[in-house]
Amino acid sequence: MIPIVPSGAATAGSEPVVQRDITHYMRPGTLQLAALPPLSLYVHIPWCLKKCPYCDFNSHERPGGELPEQRYVDALVADLEAALPLIWGRSIHSIFIGGGTPSLFAPATIDRLLGDIRARLRLEANCEITLEANPGTFEKDRFKAYRDAGVTRLSIGVQSFNDDHLKALGRVHDRAQALAAVEEAAKSFDTFNLDIMYALPGQSMEQVGQDIATALQFAPPHISIYHLTIEPNTYFAKFPPVIPEDDTAYAMLDHITELTGVAGLDRYEVSAYARQNHRCKHNLNYWQFGDYLGIGAGSHSKLSFAHRVVRQVRFREPRRYMDQALAGRALSQEDEVARSELPFEFMLNALRLRYGFGLRDFSERTGLALTAIEAALQEAERKGLLERDYARVRPTQRGFDFLSDLQSLFL
Repeated sequence: MIPIVPSGAATAGSEPVVQRDITHYMRPGTLQLAALPPLSLYVHIPWCLKKCPYCDFNSHERPGGELPEQRYVDALVADLEAALPLIWGRSIHSIFIGGGTPSLFAPATIDRLLGDIRARLRLEANCEITLEANPGTFEKDRFKAYRDAGVTRLSIGVQSFNDDHLKALGRVHDRAQALAAVEEAAKSFDTFNLDIMYALPGQSMEQVGQDIATALQFAPPHISIYHLTIEPNTYFAKFPPVIPEDDTAYAMLDHITELTGVAGLDRYEVSAYARQNHRCKHNLNYWQFGDYLGIGAGSHSKLSFAHRVVRQVRFREPRRYMDQALAGRALSQEDEVARSELPFEFMLNALRLRYGFGLRDFSERTGLALTAIEAALQEAERKGLLERDYARVRPTQRGFDFLSDLQSLFL
């Protein structure tokens, strides 16, 4: 998954942004952060076999011929080296290799990438390393080879086990390939994730249940559940399919939550269900307003310093990204997050968590006093959207069901 970016984030510019000296980020400012949050690394690999009609991520259909795997890794390493002064002394909590379809890259290339990362960054002893994979790029023993390269967690974009729905979604794999890929992942990894979509064109409640039942037969430690949404600038936005009404979609989600709950999966985040000790550390860091360095085409970063929080964006188009990164100019945009925007940015993420957040975390991650959100907290309580005690704030069931309404109170 691509790091969560506020909806108001500006579009990346066309000219490179000069990487500033570290002293620029350490100068006095309006914030006073007592400590820096955990730091994750996101690596974006932008190519897919085919662009899905619903996808608005920075993904590009693979060019004819061989992918420029080695040159792209060269660019990633150059990008990382240019960013190192901004994160000196900090250890990496998790790594997520997303896309696109990272499993298009050979295991040997992923092995080289992770080796280059380890040579430049200090990884925590239990660092979670996730790789996104699609059944359409699956070959027997390929997943085991990724594990041998150092990947600790696989995330498989199954979306559905129904051939008609896979065809409607424009996926390049079929049910048989999905089943084979999940079976191989279960053999190769102690922890893995399945992406499943619902509210698909022509989908019935019974078919939703069949997809979840099929997924659960593999005893997945983690499932991510996504409502099919029609995003701007996608094929589906131009030619929208007929999808279930909102009330039907809500009922489908309730059914999914019931089935996964019986199977021992806890809904710990709006779209994430996990067994104990299998929550995704990388995504939790986003939702808890941690820091992340993003390298790769179109990737986003959020980095904290003693007196400010900074966001960065890399060039989106793969070839241009490689050219600019190899020249030491991968950044296309950089902005300091305004003090007035921090409450909403924090709450946009933290309220996605079923068990909420610690009041202390808000002050530590934003450098702001709780008075910055007190009025909105009171209004959310009055509307029955959240509850709190002396230490924590958490959405109520109603707040969880109407998350956008709850988040908007903090704008």
